[in-house]
Amino acid sequence: MSTTLPLFWHLSSAKKKERLDASVKLVVALEHFQSQFVPKDSPETSEDEDEDGDQPKSDGLKHLNAQDVAYSIRRLIRGLASPRESSRIGFAVALTELLSRIDTVTCSQIVLLVLDSSKTQGSMTGQEERDVFFARLFGLTSVIQSSLLLRETTLPSSSTAASDLESYTEVITELLALGEKKSWLRESAWWSIGLAADALAASAVSWKDEAVDATISAIYSETKAWTPEKVALTLKLQAAYPSREWKKLLAPTFKNPDLLSTGNLSTLARILKESDADEDQETDVPKSGSWKPQLHFVWDVLLDQLLSKDGSARASKGTFPEFFRIVVDESLFASTSSPERKYWGFQVFQRALPRVTADDMPMLFTKNFMRSWINHLSNSDRYLHKAARQVVADIQNAVKGDPRIGFSLILQLTGGNGSRQFDKLTKTKTVESILTSMDEEGIQSYIDFLLEQVDDAPSSETADIQALNTRRAWVIEQLASLIRNGAIPKSDAWIQTILDWLAVHGLFIVSKKSEKSAILALRSIPAPAFSEELRKNCRDRLLACLAELTVQTTLVKDESKTAKVAGVASDGRLWVSRLLSTIQQLEKDSKHVHSLSEVDEEEAELRQKAHQILARLKDAPEDQREAAKGIELLLSSTLLHQYCVDEDDADTDALESCIDGASRMFPAEAKKSKKSRKSMGEDKGKEKELPAPIDVLADTVIGFLEKGTAYMRAVANQVFSLLSGAVQESTIDLILTQLERRDPEELMADEDEDVDMDDDEEQEDGEGEDDESSSSSEGNEDDDEEEEGDEEADLELRRKIEEALRVNGISAATGDSDDESEEDLMDDDQMLAIDEQLAAAFRARASEKGHRKGKFSGFMVRCVHAHTSPKDTDAQREATHFKNRVLDLIDIFVKKQSTSPLIIRLILPLVELTVATGPDEKQLADKATGILRSRIGKSKDIPTSVPKDDAAKALEELHTLARKASTPEVLATLNQCSIYLSRVLLHHDASDAVLKAYRESLTDFVSRKASRLNPPFVGDFVKRYPQAAWSIRDDFVEAPGAALNGFRQAQAFHFINTLVNQLQALGDRKSEILEFMPNLRQAILDTLSNACTGESSLTPAHAKEILKLALTSVRQTKRFTATVEEAASIWEPSKWSDLSATLAASDRFKSAVGLQAMCKQIVQLLQESDTAGTKASSKDKAATKRKSEAVAADEEEESTAAPAKRAKHKKARKEKSG
Repeated sequence: MSTTLPLFWHLSSAKKKERLDASVKLVVALEHFQSQFVPKDSPETSEDEDEDGDQPKSDGLKHLNAQDVAYSIRRLIRGLASPRESSRIGFAVALTELLSRIDTVTCSQIVLLVLDSSKTQGSMTGQEERDVFFARLFGLTSVIQSSLLLRETTLPSSSTAASDLESYTEVITELLALGEKKSWLRESAWWSIGLAADALAASAVSWKDEAVDATISAIYSETKAWTPEKVALTLKLQAAYPSREWKKLLAPTFKNPDLLSTGNLSTLARILKESDADEDQETDVPKSGSWKPQLHFVWDVLLDQLLSKDGSARASKGTFPEFFRIVVDESLFASTSSPERKYWGFQVFQRALPRVTADDMPMLFTKNFMRSWINHLSNSDRYLHKAARQVVADIQNAVKGDPRIGFSLILQLTGGNGSRQFDKLTKTKTVESILTSMDEEGIQSYIDFLLEQVDDAPSSETADIQALNTRRAWVIEQLASLIRNGAIPKSDAWIQTILDWLAVHGLFIVSKKSEKSAILALRSIPAPAFSEELRKNCRDRLLACLAELTVQTTLVKDESKTAKVAGVASDGRLWVSRLLSTIQQLEKDSKHVHSLSEVDEEEAELRQKAHQILARLKDAPEDQREAAKGIELLLSSTLLHQYCVDEDDADTDALESCIDGASRMFPAEAKKSKKSRKSMGEDKGKEKELPAPIDVLADTVIGFLEKGTAYMRAVANQVFSLLSGAVQESTIDLILTQLERRDPEELMADEDEDVDMDDDEEQEDGEGEDDESSSSSEGNEDDDEEEEGDEEADLELRRKIEEALRVNGISAATGDSDDESEEDLMDDDQMLAIDEQLAAAFRARASEKGHRKGKFSGFMVRCVHAHTSPKDTDAQREATHFKNRVLDLIDIFVKKQSTSPLIIRLILPLVELTVATGPDEKQLADKATGILRSRIGKSKDIPTSVPKDDAAKALEELHTLARKASTPEVLATLNQCSIYLSRVLLHHDASDAVLKAYRESLTDFVSRKASRLNPPFVGDFVKRYPQAAWSIRDDFVEAPGAALNGFRQAQAFHFINTLVNQLQALGDRKSEILEFMPNLRQAILDTLSNACTGESSLTPAHAKEILKLALTSVRQTKRFTATVEEAASIWEPSKWSDLSATLAASDRFKSAVGLQAMCKQIVQLLQESDTAGTKASSKDKAATKRKSEAVAADEEEESTAAPAKRAKHKKARKEKSG
């Protein structure tokens, strides 16, 4: 028994794994003992029974069981009443497994032991009584689960059966009695009875019929009241024994013998809600003392029979929809139900969800359930909000497991019992998450459903048109959201369907159906027709969808490779181009559709030119294919925008600019006639005056950035990314001009000059026409009308100014006014009051004049609006946003064209933006800093060819700004830019400019008191480019002599130390190195000597770092010299001995004995022979050197300590010695 006793302790462990391991070990050991046991022939009193007085002598365990087995059975049964944590579970598992493994015990023996060990006594406390009740429940359940209750075998060498009818009846009776004693035990006790009933139905014992009769009699004759437990057991018994007289047994509570028939559902609902079914009769059945959050096991029995997946459930007169509607929806989710009952209802839904198929899904989303679910889901303060959220999680998991049910779920959430705005109403993303889990087939089914909602005509003539428009608006929003959500699996087919549908209903009117049309929207005519508001909504959503598709990337498979491309379908065509093809097809199909807006001849001609250029771009050469793609996107997007915008907002200037730039960038090939050859020279002269084609396109892109729509901004960024390879110097200047700060008055003056020049040109053109044609009178009339228009505009401007002055109490000056009259001076408040009104008047006049400008008038207007008045916060904010978008273009260019020489031109304007912006434009400064540091400063690529003069000027300007940097952050940015430009110039053999800039900065750092430079600005250059830094080594040596103070002297020597440590990387420069060392020696000696005499503010710590440089330099010198004498001639040991004496005599350094030791170490290095000794002696010398350096360092630290601290240490040592 010594091998099994330790295992009982672990049966009570709180860890499940430990309990199971202990159970396995215990059962295996007991099986081993039992296999070696030889049964006794006659009963004898064992020592075990003598020791255990609680066990009756008639249990008979000792006759057929080993001593350890008998002891273990008794102890396991007694342990069921233990109050220790988890002991009851562990002992019950071990007992069940043991009883199932041995065949030497009878059911009556074990039941007797369980009942004897779980007797209640009057002296027991409430806790002790509960433990005894649980012991009896667990013991009887172990007998049932171990199959001992219905075992057909007999005991070994005996005719005694392992189980009999008497034992079975006793178990059932005890469990029923236990359930009636305590209400909180009833569900568990009846669950165990259900296990016994299932085992009885599956067994083949000889007394099975008697057992069934006994069970039915105990349940229905002795227990009259109906409870959920009795319903569960009835369902099991009806399924197992359908031929019994169930009508008699269920009467009078249920009228139909089939418990799940429709007529019984109302009564069943009251029972399952745990309200009394026999309301007119009093019952003594104990009621539940408190509500339990766990769902009753009867629901699993019900759902197994109603929604059996294997189809084995019996045929019932009732159906699940009726059951769920009456028993769950109208009972648990009734408006009068308590939150506790609704919580049960949510759990029933969660249990039923994985059991139903996609076709049966609507059965679960009933009216009351949806109402309760939405109410509790929409507000986090609701009592069942967490339960409602759990239902959402279960629905999402169900769709992930089976995407085919996603479409059915969405129909229920957005259907009659739900809400089309389900996600918005519940403040969740339930519908959206379901869509992301669906497959392409499900998405297509959902789209078909949405389109059916649009074409579904009202049921009567008096139908609510407003409701229909609301439903159509929701459909439009849902279609757009499918494209907008990047997590939804995309398919070219359904994306094209959505785009075509939005284009048809946004731009055309369907006059006749076309059943065979490839465009799905033409197969039906919506009745009634779409309102103008809905059509505008379609156009807006169409542009929004294209904005999303423009930035989304798609895997495009080519013949040789697969690449991710933005804004295209899987076949490589732009989505915008595909949509334009659909629009062209619809324009030609006048039989079925006609356009909403009429197009004049001029606009039609522009569109035709645009389509011609688009066709021409398909034949672009390979090296210009990317630029052609960008122009195609720009031209197609601009053309589509012309289709979608309102007539009042239509602006053909952008389209004209695109056509102009594209036609000149990709000119058409035409045969040259004599006339054309004559005019060729004139055309070339005109082209020289015109801006470059890429500039025209870039100006259009910049104009897109000013628009407030996401579509225009997305197109602008993508187009510029494709055109970045064709960008020229003038293009960069055009972009950088947008970032400049300009005075509004200057802009207005410049604009007026441009307008005057345009007027002069118009007059000259008019004179030329007078000489060539006879229609001069008409031209004069036009000029007169324009002049009259200008006069009227001037009068209108004057009227507005006079009105603004009059409102603020100031009269306008007239010819009759007295010039000498006293003026009423305005105070500051009055001046501010009229400022906004006058500014608005001037802006209005400026915008009127701006319409008559040339190609680049858009930029001027943008600048005017961006910098009109510092008081106009909205305008200032909009200007900041615009500049942010322009910075996006620069970021794109630097990322795409990292080897372009034009990057050099970007550095200074970005630096100026970083340095000069105010606190209200901090976002701009941060973004510019990010481009400089992340994109340019960390770039591994170098421009292939750079203008050296421009790069040199930029580097010089950077160093000038760095010397006056306002913050360390700005200086760090300038340092990174300086390193980048230095790398570029050094790569292109332009080191003179780099050396000049760093030479001047070094001088500024060491000699100017107000210098803002820091050591890393020069030190980083020395670390990264020692070859270049070596060229200004003399400047580094001379710098300490001109240093302003000891700190800057020490930093100058630190630069030299960095350079000396990298001498090996310089290559074969022996002569230069040996020539440099005497100068360095003299600089060190002079600096330390001056510090000793008080001419310098050098501290002992600084002096230590300088002497470390001297030691390093001596060692480096010895590497490049053949003999010690040669090194000694360079460093002159005698002078270092003199320096040691000078340091010892100095008041400032005499306590720093470590400095003297370092001087002696230098002398020792110069006296050692390189060739003497072996490797071992060299190692000893190296160890000696390291030790001496460490001693010197320690002495230095001690010597530099404060006098007060030294005094304290001396005092402490005296006290210790005393």
